[in-house]
Amino acid sequence: MKRLHRLLCPPAWSIAAKISVALVSVALIPMSFTTYYNLRQSLDSVEAGEYRKLELLATSTASRLDQLMIDIQRVVVQVSSDRNVVNFLAASRSSERSALRPNLQQMLQNIFSSNPDFDAVFVMDRHGRAIASTDPNFLGQNYAFREYFRSSIQGKSYVSSILVGETTKRPGMFFSHPVRSPSGEIVGVTVLKIKGEAIWAIADALQVGSQSYTFLIDQHGVIIGHFNKSLLYHSLLPLPPETLKQVVKDRRYALNQIQSLDIPELKVMVKAKSAGHTTYRFPPQQMPRIVGFAPLQEQPWVLGVSQPTENFTEPLQRLIWLHGGSMLIVSGITAIIALFLARRISQPIYALTAAAQSLEQDDFDSRVLELRPKLEKLASSQDDMGQLVRVFLGMAEQVRIRDQKLKMQVRELHIEIDETKRASNVAEITENEHFRQLQQKIQKLREHKVTVSETETDYYQRLQTKVQSLKQRSLNCEA
Repeated sequence: MKRLHRLLCPPAWSIAAKISVALVSVALIPMSFTTYYNLRQSLDSVEAGEYRKLELLATSTASRLDQLMIDIQRVVVQVSSDRNVVNFLAASRSSERSALRPNLQQMLQNIFSSNPDFDAVFVMDRHGRAIASTDPNFLGQNYAFREYFRSSIQGKSYVSSILVGETTKRPGMFFSHPVRSPSGEIVGVTVLKIKGEAIWAIADALQVGSQSYTFLIDQHGVIIGHFNKSLLYHSLLPLPPETLKQVVKDRRYALNQIQSLDIPELKVMVKAKSAGHTTYRFPPQQMPRIVGFAPLQEQPWVLGVSQPTENFTEPLQRLIWLHGGSMLIVSGITAIIALFLARRISQPIYALTAAAQSLEQDDFDSRVLELRPKLEKLASSQDDMGQLVRVFLGMAEQVRIRDQKLKMQVRELHIEIDETKRASNVAEITENEHFRQLQQKIQKLREHKVTVSETETDYYQRLQTKVQSLKQRSLNCEA
């Protein structure tokens, strides 16, 4: 219980523990705040960098799609201005067209064969009927209802969304351009269809992680490109009734209904004018994902690059571990240095404490043999601690000398006290009434003895007389 109290009560700690804690605290507390601030700034920077990376990836892929559209549109313009196309559409009689058809068909076939991503090249007259095509399925079909015909017959170039062909049922993009006669009259429309897979391949070629993918939406928020083909032609948000009605009427996706995925977080992507990012969940029960998106320039589409937040947070976790590991290493080094300094400071204090205790217990002379080498070593130091040890040794020597003098004085005082006590006891005996009466009686006895007793000479003579008498008796007995 006492140890627990000492452990939980800082004032009861040893000087080494106090110094160690103080040094570690002084070093680590400011460093902890600094590390946290740097870590927070680094995390913000890395997070912004990761968002920026996704945006740049989306922007670069969108640029590739824009360049593809520009290149194909140039091909369409070139085909529309080809003399075989112009002469064929400008011919008023069927015999003339029949004579020009082989050359036109060969030219269209050459264009078609020049790129494996082309799905078909065909020419429509001013009524929207396909009169020449690389795919026989298009011949004779009327596409006047298609937006690419209605726009180009009015003299404009047009690039469609990814549509599902009414004839082939294959998805693709339609590029159209008006064909003008030498007099400038619009006599027809040239259309070049590229495969939808070509667009998807460019988007799917972008890989930023094992669980990442790209997707493409049109101006209405309908998915026109996705690695999961089951999600094609689904809208991110429910379409307004009028928009849905127009899409179904145009038969863009060969569907009578556009299903919504209902992802409100991705609303910022629809008709976005600049690159950005956002977080969303799809399906709602799955882990959140991050998408970086960028708009295309040639079409009102937006391309998104999506990846799980787990992949996104990997650099952040590495950064946290890096800062945490650095903090632990520095803390360990600081603790070791603190313990070393605390030991260097506390050792002299412990030695002085032991010497002071031996001095207090009057055991300095016996302990000095053990303590002197350590104290002399400490005293040789030129710092404050060395000066303190030297002052203590001088003080201890003076205390020892004074103690010896005090002991001698105490012994002398004891002798004086003993003699005083004896004298006091004798005086106490000789000065009482009974002792004086005894002395008087003794004195009287002495005086009486002197008066009644014979002198020594008389006593001697009397003894000699008795001896002579005894001798005489002895001689008589022998005779």
